[in-house]
Amino acid sequence: MSVGRLVTRTVIGGLFIGHGTQKLFGWFDGPGPAGTAAMMESLDMRPGKVHALLGGITETVGGSLLAAGLATPLASAALTGVMTTAIKKVHLPHGPWAANGGWEYNAVMIGAVTALAETGPGDLSLDHLLGIERSGPAWALAALAAGVGTAALTMAVGSRGRSSLPPATDTSAAKAAQDGTAGDPASAGT
Repeated sequence: MSVGRLVTRTVIGGLFIGHGTQKLFGWFDGPGPAGTAAMMESLDMRPGKVHALLGGITETVGGSLLAAGLATPLASAALTGVMTTAIKKVHLPHGPWAANGGWEYNAVMIGAVTALAETGPGDLSLDHLLGIERSGPAWALAALAAGVGTAALTMAVGSRGRSSLPPATDTSAAKAAQDGTAGDPASAGT
């Protein structure tokens, strides 16, 4: 039985669901669509409304898939993309340590979802129940490459996009993203 993988999947997946719904609906004291759009604009991810919606959906759906153990390599790729974007757009200048606003947390999440793509979600998963489990080193590397590649493409497109909002106002989400004090690494930069 794979209780450890079940716990890992549900904790990580549940946290991503929370981060996604913060963006999409403002749940759990999140910025909601308007605040997330302003943050995206401030991070040069344009149009901000589109990137806010895509980030929220990616976190919510990716987290749900991971928690359920369904399409685990796809979930890993999606969440790796979110974390890669957060590292590049928000945390990289602050060094590795999360206490300083760095990328430590994001890197640990990428490592964890890549490990789940390699080992598989375990017996207590929908992938296993449905007989569609895909795992192993090739799946892990493919998920990692797809996540990093998609993040790079998304950031390149976002920096060329046209702004759908006036320049970011002094919202707390935009300020936190600009000065690197965003206390929630997963909710920034996606």
